[in-house]
Amino acid sequence: MLRHTEALTVPLALSTSSVERMVGVSAGTAAVLGLHRLRQADAPTTAYLMVGERCTYNCAFCAQARLSAARAHFLSRVVWPLYPQDTAAIAVAQAFARHEIQRCCLQVTASPDSFRQTVTLVEQLRALSAVPISTSIVVAQLDEVRVLLERGVDRVTLALDAACDRVHRSAKGCGWRRRLELLQQAATRFPGHVGTHLIVGLGETEREMAQVLQQMIDWRVSVGLFSFTPVSGTSWEERLPPPLASYRRIQAARYLMTMGACRVEDLNFSPSGQIVSYGLNADRMWDLLWDGGAFETAGCLGCNRPYYNERPGRTMYNYPRPLGKDEATMAITAAMAAPEPRMDGSEPRTGEGLANGRRR
Repeated sequence: MLRHTEALTVPLALSTSSVERMVGVSAGTAAVLGLHRLRQADAPTTAYLMVGERCTYNCAFCAQARLSAARAHFLSRVVWPLYPQDTAAIAVAQAFARHEIQRCCLQVTASPDSFRQTVTLVEQLRALSAVPISTSIVVAQLDEVRVLLERGVDRVTLALDAACDRVHRSAKGCGWRRRLELLQQAATRFPGHVGTHLIVGLGETEREMAQVLQQMIDWRVSVGLFSFTPVSGTSWEERLPPPLASYRRIQAARYLMTMGACRVEDLNFSPSGQIVSYGLNADRMWDLLWDGGAFETAGCLGCNRPYYNERPGRTMYNYPRPLGKDEATMAITAAMAAPEPRMDGSEPRTGEGLANGRRR
């Protein structure tokens, strides 16, 4: 419910205490909040806000990268129109009071003053509402995580994105080991309040992704699992997304390891690093996966991220809703099917092809 019911009487467009501050609001979120009209097959259950200007980092896959030629108000394949911060904060509080959203997630770019603006927005949201708040943010030290949690953030996400140092250097540059170390320190100091993001399809093997997933599970770090999505204007705009069957195997592994049904040591891999089996017989696999929950969006509680990796009407990598029976059957079948062998014996890496067919 709203902490201060008088906020309901303030017209959204007339709130002025921080009118100079603007935030991006994902198009789907803006529709749920009543800021504009948009027909949606699957509405977001989390309000997604973007804080900060163009990022100082230069990730090859990101629309917000420093040298990206993508349109300024895009992140992944989602458009984020700008609204006054007050307008967005009040609308989030109202939507939470109406039970139309379950959480608010702040996507924070690494740009000047973005941390300060994030803290201000968190304080504003917390004064208005008890809505759970997540932040996906780059921090330099643990004290920044502490500040966010003390101000009212429920979960701080420190995105690794890449499954290993080799892939990180290719997609994001150096610094993976330092990020991993900081993530472990944060998880130890603030157990249950730390998450990360991992992107399948940056060039890792399934073995490498399964290994880092097990590490996150052991550290009690929640994982938001993404599929690489090529975005026009980025350095990797022509790169292919990962094969759907490969993504299904990773989703199944994450789900089963999170449940404690198996560990990465139980998984069997092909010589080229693909998941061949999970150390469980077929009947047990179907018993654990039958409802399709493994293939729904993974991340913070209440986060469904509709169409972040997909176009409406296309096959879903991450389902933003419970799967139908036929959808679950197809997803499980794909996850359990034997991977296609590589004739040259080389190590298959997800997302390694180019969309124009020059490299597969």
